[in-house]
Amino acid sequence: MTKHDSPTDWRPLLEAETKKDYWRTLLQFVNDERAKGKVFPKTDDVFKALHLTPYQDVKVVILGQDPYHNDGQAMGLSFSVPEGVMLPPSLVNIYKELKDDLGIEAPRSGDLTKWAERGVLLLNAVLTVRAHSAASHQGKGWEAFTDAVLQAVNDKPEHVVFILWGGFARKKKALIDLGKHTVIESAHPSPLSAYNGFFGSKPFSKTNEALKAHGQKPINWSLTGEPL
Repeated sequence: MTKHDSPTDWRPLLEAETKKDYWRTLLQFVNDERAKGKVFPKTDDVFKALHLTPYQDVKVVILGQDPYHNDGQAMGLSFSVPEGVMLPPSLVNIYKELKDDLGIEAPRSGDLTKWAERGVLLLNAVLTVRAHSAASHQGKGWEAFTDAVLQAVNDKPEHVVFILWGGFARKKKALIDLGKHTVIESAHPSPLSAYNGFFGSKPFSKTNEALKAHGQKPINWSLTGEPL
């Protein structure tokens, strides 16, 4: 695995995956795509979710599908954009639900790094995308790798909360031991579906209730530095 891959405690869990035939083919595909044009996120950020949230620290998983495909948006964390970038519509709706659910005011920044550092694995199922071409790297192998990440989290002895938004993410429920972990699922926060079951789903308070019920500390969902 390269220096851009996972940190040490993920490495032994994912090493076997990087020995499989598809992995070499996948990396070659991504390299070829970068040689032809822009690919997001930048190489150093592809595995950022694993860098910022070590395996031993994972308490919550928020699963996205693809990186954002417009300039300056993708940063290797699902639903997150760098400081100073306009909030994408799905993130606007996530912040609305956060306010309605926990009374936490929406920050101006769309950078969710603080969540990642508090044990929320912000994982996309596909880790790269061609610029301005949504879903262009689907079906190339990333899904097998990120399924292995999900299965590794499922194998943790500690209870984990999986937040699955939308039909794509909800299919991953099949990978999760529902006797050991909690799944919180709803419609996707995108404008196309937020009013069909995302708004009012209270994922943040439900996550904290599940963590407390298992003797775990709740997540501080505030992104502005103030305590809950």
